Order: sequence, then structure tokens, then C-alpha cells
Amino acid sequence: MKNINVLDANELIEKTGGRASFKMVPNYSWATCVSLNADVVHGIPTKENVFKDGDIVSVDVGLFYKGFHTDTSFSKGINPNKELKRFLLAGEMAVAAAIKKCIPGNKIYDLSLAMEKIIVLAGYTPVWSLVGHGVGRSLHEEPAVPCVLQEEKDESVTLVEGLVLAIEIMYGAGGGEIYKKADGWTLSMRDDKISGLFEETVAVTTDGPFVLTKVR
Repeated sequence: MKNINVLDANELIEKTGGRASFKMVPNYSWATCVSLNADVVHGIPTKENVFKDGDIVSVDVGLFYKGFHTDTSFSKGINPNKELKRFLLAGEMAVAAAIKKCIPGNKIYDLSLAMEKIIVLAGYTPVWSLVGHGVGRSLHEEPAVPCVLQEEKDESVTLVEGLVLAIEIMYGAGGGEIYKKADGWTLSMRDDKISGLFEETVAVTTDGPFVLTKVR
């Protein structure tokens, strides 16, 4: 077996000339969040997290480069079965549908509706208490971008050219209620059923949505 040069996330980020956004968050010491199965977001990466067949691994990472942040996440199945592949595909499709709505004149409402419709039609549940967000000189900016409808369309923020959003779907195979674990960071599904997480940073332009994070 040939040797593999392994770099950790922080080293890879520093190679770009940037910094790990998450290490700039007060009291958080890691470049990534790694969440397993029922854990939705903000899981702390540790050597004790050994992945096994059938697991869902969700990775969240932010990069600060030349004064601006980006934020992205994805979920992967470890040797996933057919149902797990279907579960993950729903999340990918939900974010893709929301990205298509990122044009001037549309509303945050349109993004939320696009994500909610796909997740619910697939038989899953969006997490209503967590949201995507604006992103730029700060990692978390206004406006909030819920993955489920939370307001009337005429009350929703209108998208304008130059607005940059971290569009994020968080959903579960069961209910949508979460709780915080004893580590003070990890947010997990209350019913202990599997969860999914997908996110891209997208700029609103007159030429259509521009994805600033790599599409997987």
C-alpha cells in the first residue's frame, strides 16, 4: 500500500492563504464540524469518531479569505444502502432548488419554500429551529435563511444584487426537533433518527446565482 500524504483541514485551509472561519468563533477550537447520524450540526471532530458502514457523516467548514467568509457543508453515507442514498439525495436536491431561486427580486420565502417542498415530499422533516444565513465580512450575517417557511411572502426579505447567502438544509428522517448535547456544541435530533446537512455559499447576481463554494 503506497504512502498517502494526509493533511488536516486547518493545514489545507492555510495552504490557500486563508484562515479557518470556525476557529474564529469564540470558544470553538476546530477548523471543521463533524456530525454523525442523528447529530445535525456543530459536532466536534475527535479521534474517537470512527465511521462504520451505514453511518451518515456531515462535515461543515468555513474559510476566511481576503476579508470574507464562505460556509459550506455536506453529508456522506458510508457504504450507503438504497434508502440512505435516497435520504441524502433529497437534501442535495433541496439546496439545488433553493440556489436556482437566488435571483434579484425573489424573496427568502422562495428559497425556504423550495427546500421545504422537496424535503416534505420525500417524506422527511426540515429542522425548523435552525437556519442558513447571510455571509460576508462576518461568518453569520443577516438575513436568516430558514429551510422551512416561517413568514408570509410579503414580509420576507427581497434578494438584491450582491447579497451573499449560506443556503443550508438541515432535516431528519423523523421529526424536526433538536437538542444540545452535553459538549455544549453538538445539536442532535430529539428522536435519535438520522439527519442530513447540505450548504453552499451563493452570491445573487443579475446573471443568476453564483456558487462561491465548490459544488460536489
